Amino acid sequence: MVNESLSRRGLLKGALALGGGGLLVMTAGGEVVAASSKLSSKNMPTPYTTMFRRPPVLMPDAEGVDEKGPFQKYCLTQKLGRASMVPGLTTTIAGYNGIFPGPTIRVRQGTRTEVRICNALSNVNTLTGRPFSTVTHLHGSASLPQYDGYANDQTKPGQVKTYKYPNWQQGRTLWYHDHNHGDTAENVYSGLAAQYHLKDPYETAQLPQDEFDVPLVVSDIAFNADGSVAFEPDGNAGFMGDVILVNGVPWPKMKVKPRVYRFRVLAASISRSFRYALSTGDPIYIVGTDAGMTPKVNAVASFRQGGAERYEILIDFRKYKAGTKIELKNLSNKNNVDFANTGKIMQFEVVADAGPADTYQIPTTLDLGPQPFANRGAVEVNKLTPEMATARRRLRVERKHGEWTVNGETWADVEDSGFTRVLGNPKPYDVEIWELVNESGGWYHSFHIHLIDAKIIARNSTPDGRAHAWEGGGKDVFYLGENETVTALMQFTTGDGNAGGRYMTHCHNLVHEDSDMMIQFAVGDLDTNNPMMADPAKAETEPEAAATYASSYPLGT
Repeated sequence: MVNESLSRRGLLKGALALGGGGLLVMTAGGEVVAASSKLSSKNMPTPYTTMFRRPPVLMPDAEGVDEKGPFQKYCLTQKLGRASMVPGLTTTIAGYNGIFPGPTIRVRQGTRTEVRICNALSNVNTLTGRPFSTVTHLHGSASLPQYDGYANDQTKPGQVKTYKYPNWQQGRTLWYHDHNHGDTAENVYSGLAAQYHLKDPYETAQLPQDEFDVPLVVSDIAFNADGSVAFEPDGNAGFMGDVILVNGVPWPKMKVKPRVYRFRVLAASISRSFRYALSTGDPIYIVGTDAGMTPKVNAVASFRQGGAERYEILIDFRKYKAGTKIELKNLSNKNNVDFANTGKIMQFEVVADAGPADTYQIPTTLDLGPQPFANRGAVEVNKLTPEMATARRRLRVERKHGEWTVNGETWADVEDSGFTRVLGNPKPYDVEIWELVNESGGWYHSFHIHLIDAKIIARNSTPDGRAHAWEGGGKDVFYLGENETVTALMQFTTGDGNAGGRYMTHCHNLVHEDSDMMIQFAVGDLDTNNPMMADPAKAETEPEAAATYASSYPLGT
């Protein structure tokens, strides 16, 4: 459906905002802005010429044990920074501690964390002209509503909020990112995104660790001629750039040893989806999804990933001789807008290893360990059965009257109700079945449900009607391809100390989310743990704390 409210003047405005480099692609789902960078040839990055780098790992400012158990405290500052993304120029980004991606946080299961986040950004976001307010969401965490990144729970410039995370879930790759209502796409695109690793003894014992456990934050971007970020802020069906970044580096090259590597792959793009494959045709082993390890390890030739999905994969480099170069390619998906080099992600170059041979055996199954709060009725997500469900709901994502909606409703409807309008009201530990329906042929939706882990029990787009081979574990983001329906079985496990409250569900094409494609549900009492009033942001009165990072690995590895 074409957005009838987008006038010819609006189209011209979009092209001008991109320095004349904006391409509006009309699809049945609306207008996709695709931007070709306006960099000169000397400033345009060339694939596989810049060294790979890992985001730094943030160390806690304090840690200890109290009456509730172990804890750690961290400090982050949201501020502007300068990044060397393209040759000969610098790019202003907005990042956690002024870097993109922000620092990785690594925490042991059962260790509570407090993350103090100060907004030291400017009063005006140059991409939008609006105040640079933020909301931080730890995506994949079963957090209390007041620490879950509720879209209207703002931290304004000059304010600070301390987020408290329980970390009782099984080991998994989470990520923290901005969730400010109306500005999420711009804020994440500007750099407010980073990984957060929750570790447990079971993943530690069964999957590669340390040097061979590598975060990959994959995104796309476009640049103006001066190296600044190019972005069209007006509402469209999506925004895509022509440069692929991995950990903030355009098409990096990484030196790898002849060993098995574990990669934690996060799609931090705001609209683009990916389909990964190795240039050699060798298999990629899926060992983890959004909710952590998969019970069964599946070898795939390729896998697709929408915005906010996380996949943990193994790549075996042991068969290759030193000097061999292997590409991680992007085969793309329907309704992406692709450019000359968006089919490339990164390059691996195998180097000699003086150490002992790697004897790691790629597993066929994985032991996820005990389910937390089984004594309260919690069931491990992969062991849920439809018979356990107490309700079945249908969520239709669609463009309606020029608006992106969920069941015909938007976040504006939630706001107009005084934040009381909810899709449903399950009790803690209830099990439900949600049908997620995308009947559009013109756009995919990466659909996120806060709080829960879910098991995909049906897809209408696979030969056997089941989940894709790479979706064999717990999920909180669901790739709804064109005309696809996904049936998800979930439990509303809150954990001790959380009686429930209001949680959001929305499209994670962040342009759609900012266009109000978001509603909410409540677990238990609607008024419990008020997400905006229980612990709001306060004025910052302390000086910025100096960040301490763990020792890292050499550039390029």
